[in-house]
Amino acid sequence: MNYYSTNHHSPAATLQEAVVRGLAPDRGLYMPEHIHPLPSDFYDGIDRLSLPDIACRVADAFFGDDIPQDTLHELVRDTLSFDIPLVPVTGRIHSLELFHGPTLAFKDVGARFMARLLGYFIRREGAGEVNVLVATSGDTGSAVANGFLGVEGIRVYVLYPKGKVSEIQEKQFTTLGRNITALEVDGTFDDCQALVKDAFMDGELNARLRLTSANSINVARFLPQSFYYFHAYAQLKREGRVDNVVVCVPSGNFGNLTAGLFAARMGLPVGRFIAANNRNDIFYQYLRTGVYSPRPSIATIANAMDVGAPSNFARILDLYGNNHAAICADISGATYTDEQIADTVRTTWQQHHYLLDPHGACGFRALQEGLREGETGIFLETAHPAKFKDTVEHIIGQPVDIPDKLRAFMQGTRRSVPMSKDFPAFKDYLLRQ
Repeated sequence: MNYYSTNHHSPAATLQEAVVRGLAPDRGLYMPEHIHPLPSDFYDGIDRLSLPDIACRVADAFFGDDIPQDTLHELVRDTLSFDIPLVPVTGRIHSLELFHGPTLAFKDVGARFMARLLGYFIRREGAGEVNVLVATSGDTGSAVANGFLGVEGIRVYVLYPKGKVSEIQEKQFTTLGRNITALEVDGTFDDCQALVKDAFMDGELNARLRLTSANSINVARFLPQSFYYFHAYAQLKREGRVDNVVVCVPSGNFGNLTAGLFAARMGLPVGRFIAANNRNDIFYQYLRTGVYSPRPSIATIANAMDVGAPSNFARILDLYGNNHAAICADISGATYTDEQIADTVRTTWQQHHYLLDPHGACGFRALQEGLREGETGIFLETAHPAKFKDTVEHIIGQPVDIPDKLRAFMQGTRRSVPMSKDFPAFKDYLLRQ
């Protein structure tokens, strides 16, 4: 299958070209030329399939034209070496716990798959070193760094905003060493993301280095995130509760929501989606007004959603032919302050003894407020609450247990390179490596 740019000014690319480039030459994001619906018998029997089995069927629809099936299935099964359970919080609202992977965040799925796919392409091509640039507001950096750790032929540069990620998140990508370098940018996540995009457009850099991105702008990062939407539906079907399903997605850069929309286009029976924002409510305002107005991001306690110019908005627009009414028909929005997020974490813990992280709290609250009669809600619990230990402990007034996986990261020595938010300094650094 070929991939086209959302800006429609670049030639079509193969899967390998799209993955290795990350961003199209015209600064657009790659989209698959076709979205293949899955047959009805797949949905009829989905409740009898495991997560890896489901993911292999979905991966065939996306990538089966470009990779031998046995190789593709091996990559998928190696990626999904952990469970993604659907846990009831109330009678009508379920949490899809996406924090059981190596770095305890949903991005383990996309990052691990992309690392394996890119490694496969490098081995097949016999090419030289590839440099992966990734901007992070929290969990992307740790998931990508750990997914690519030790992969031969790949160097990873993680750009993160100074003082704007939690200590545990920072330790997960600054303590690894080897082929992972952490760059501490004196700015916001949007500044980090701008540096990555500018690097892709710089002729001298691209003439001397092979660059790609592991943010959700890369098709190999966001498309595999559709796997767990199908798995959530399968778990609901086992309970006989698949009528009128609503999925609420805590949203920052909108790769996760876009993956869910792709799943729906493949026939997944989701009635509608809710995009839950923190105070960075650019998409919420777009739904209300039809005007997209990116602005500088605002720091919140749900820091992974602190995005003022969400890249994947371009994919949503493209998917719907720039039709505001059609987007609003499938997606509604919600936005919450830090005080509302904290209140949701506290009351959910007190009333249901379920501990939310600040991002999942946005999703849960939106379902509490927006679920209609006869609907069943799923929200994405995108990271383990211990990754935001200080924030969550302050909210609930008691200690949060730290899983062993996180404790291991905390024992490492933090190593990072201070970096200006000005592109010439970043470019000079890359050229000297």
